[in-house]
Amino acid sequence: MEENKRDTLKFADSVDERSAREKNGWVMLFLVILMFVAAIASFGIGIAFGTDEGGSAGFILLIPVALILFVAAAVMCAGFKLLQPNEAFVLTLFGKYYGTIKRDGFSWVNPFCSSVNPARGMTGVTRKLSLKAMTLNNDKQKVNDEEGNPIEISVVVIWRITNTARAVFNVDNYMAYLSTQCDAAIRQVARQYPYDVSTSGDEKSLRGSAQEIADVLKGEIQMRADMAGIEILEARISHLAYAPEIAAAMLQRQQASAIIAARQKIVEGAVSMVQMALNKLSEEEIVELDDERKAQMVSNLLVVLCGNRDAQPVVGTGSIY
Repeated sequence: MEENKRDTLKFADSVDERSAREKNGWVMLFLVILMFVAAIASFGIGIAFGTDEGGSAGFILLIPVALILFVAAAVMCAGFKLLQPNEAFVLTLFGKYYGTIKRDGFSWVNPFCSSVNPARGMTGVTRKLSLKAMTLNNDKQKVNDEEGNPIEISVVVIWRITNTARAVFNVDNYMAYLSTQCDAAIRQVARQYPYDVSTSGDEKSLRGSAQEIADVLKGEIQMRADMAGIEILEARISHLAYAPEIAAAMLQRQQASAIIAARQKIVEGAVSMVQMALNKLSEEEIVELDDERKAQMVSNLLVVLCGNRDAQPVVGTGSIY
């Protein structure tokens, strides 16, 4: 079943990530500087000797050569790329995928290549793709749990890009795509489990089974994020609460459950204490009680032990018989 779901979310990838052909940036920088120097020198020599009387026509030809060298060196300057660790450039050449640069440092590529980042328009996003672990904290949304109760839930997801080509070319905007898929995964997981332990005896719940729900949520988001070349490192519920319209009623139910559980504990303790008292009286032969007096004593002790208020002592001066 899970494999079928995965197949429906994937399609034939038109582009696979590959490394771009790059050269050492410092070597190319030295070459570009030489080209500028040669262009300036050729232009100066051509002006100085080619325009003098009796000057050779060869010197005049140095002027267009100098211009060509200068333009070529200027164009080559556009090919220099500088990357920090855990950053990448996804390059295209005239609309076709050229390759990805992941090696940090100073390098040079085809100057006609352009870097692509579909999420560039978002705040703090540049042409470079960050390969670092990033955090997505979606807004709270209202969903229904397994029992149909409306709840408010949000999730925090730690993720990173592992396939730059998929992240850029398989989806329109990988950050917006991941945010939308997280919302869908939350709804899918939330309706499979109750907010709290259900009356049917199911031990898994959104509130009580944090680790199990986190594992299921991570797998659900990862299944959707594979298409965008994104790896989900961790996914956890960051906010979980009943919706405001039923929060008061659910609080009363929780209070009633707590009161019932406390009363059950009190009654169990009171019965054991009464039994211990009767056994002690019988073993020590302090007093012999018939069944009627035992029933009266049990009733009095249970009233004292199970009551909400402190018992008011009544001093009896007559015989118990």
